[in-house]
Amino acid sequence: MAKKGGTIYSIDADETVFDALEDLIEKNIGALIVTDHGRHIGIFTERDYARKVILKGRASKETRVREIMSDQLLTTTPDTDVEECMETMTRNRLRHLPVEDNFKLVGMISIGDVVKYLIEIHEMIIDDLGHQIRDCKTDF
Repeated sequence: MAKKGGTIYSIDADETVFDALEDLIEKNIGALIVTDHGRHIGIFTERDYARKVILKGRASKETRVREIMSDQLLTTTPDTDVEECMETMTRNRLRHLPVEDNFKLVGMISIGDVVKYLIEIHEMIIDDLGHQIRDCKTDF
C-alpha cells in the first residue's frame, strides 16, 4: 500500500454501468467501490460487466451499477501481509481487494499489485544471493 498509495475510486450505485465503464477506462483501473449515500456497499469490476451485462444481453446505458455489482465486499487491512492477501484473493477468486482501516476504506490492491510485489521480493533475494556468492569467491 505504501508504494501504491491510497487512492480509492468509487461510483454511486444508481449510476449506469456505462458511466462505470467510462470511469474504469479513464482511470485505467479494473474496479470501482460502489457507494450508496456515502456508504460502501459493494464493488463493480470488469468481470461483473462481462458476466452480468454482456453475456445476459443487458444494455449498459440502462442498467444501474447496483443491479450487477458484487455485494459481497471482502476487505483486508493495512497490517495484513501480502501472502495472506494473495491467499484471500485466490480462494475467493478476486482480482481486487479493498483495504480497510477501522471501517474506513484506505485503498485497494489488485492481483497485479500482489504479483509485482512478489517479483520485487524475489529479485531482491536473487540479487542478495548473487552478492553473497561474489563475496565468497573473493574470500578464497
